[in-house]
Amino acid sequence: MANFDAQIRESQEQVAEAQGKIAELTSRIETARQKMADGTDIAVDIENASLEDVHVHTEAMNANIAELIMGLDDVTAAFSKDFDEMRSKTGWESFVGVFSKGKSESLRQERMRTASVDDKLQDLIAKSDVITQLLEGQLAVLNEQKTKVETNLTGTLQERETTVSDLEAVKAEISGMDPTIIALENKIAVEQDAAKRTALETELAAANTRYNELVQQEQVKLAKSQTLERYIDKGKTWIDSLQNQAATQMVLINKLQTDTKQRVVLYDALTKSLKTAQQQDVAHQINEIGVKTDQEAQTAMAAIGSATNARMAEMMEAHEDHMVFAREVLEQKARADERFMRRFEKIVEKHDSNQYGA
Repeated sequence: MANFDAQIRESQEQVAEAQGKIAELTSRIETARQKMADGTDIAVDIENASLEDVHVHTEAMNANIAELIMGLDDVTAAFSKDFDEMRSKTGWESFVGVFSKGKSESLRQERMRTASVDDKLQDLIAKSDVITQLLEGQLAVLNEQKTKVETNLTGTLQERETTVSDLEAVKAEISGMDPTIIALENKIAVEQDAAKRTALETELAAANTRYNELVQQEQVKLAKSQTLERYIDKGKTWIDSLQNQAATQMVLINKLQTDTKQRVVLYDALTKSLKTAQQQDVAHQINEIGVKTDQEAQTAMAAIGSATNARMAEMMEAHEDHMVFAREVLEQKARADERFMRRFEKIVEKHDSNQYGA
């Protein structure tokens, strides 16, 4: 319990730090968008190192939470052992059996009848809920940040589309001016009349001025387009990262929720198994007594045994819906476990090699 609480505190700290790093990187992208609108270069504002730092920290956080989940799986796996111990006689019951077998059996049957696993079940559900709240909080932050970046990115994509369109228009105008300038230069080269030559030179100067203006506009719009492209690439990379992180959170949440349903079913099934075993013990004892009695007693005992079997059949029929539900939950758990193991293959290997918690 203390170890679990310590791991939970560590996970809470990791989640808080991860959320801070995620918000910081999103803020950098938003700041870059503002600088870009002002015409300032954005290369220094969004760095691959920052994104990598978020990934490394998030991976460590998820690995720690995955270990917590596998720890709960280990506890669940020990349930059957606990129930087996319930079926066995306690030291006191065995001691009483030395003097009175009947009293010993009576004590054991009463203990089995009143056996309760609600405390363990509620403890596990509570632990699952604590982890789920961490994951759902992280998922909410991821979705919030993704929405912010997507909003910025949508505006930027539209702006780049306009910029590229303007750039193409400028390039087309520049290409259209080349023949005009060449024609003017050729006319000037062969013109003998001073007045006409002067007019042509004035026209050429104006054309060259316009050409230079267009070239300058081309450079500005090209630089803006490249800046927008860098921003878009970084934004898309960050959105992909946020989506991947969100997918991981949903895998973990799905496994926890499925595990919780499975634990409820498992406890219920084991409890009913325990009660049924106690009933079977009684039936066997009645049958043993019947074997040792005369024919008349055997007939009576057989009737009792038949009634017992009929009662057990009724119980099983009444429990049919539960068993169907149990199968559905087990199928859901198998799918959830498969997704979990695919995402956290290294953690599972570490756990299976008895390095869990190392």
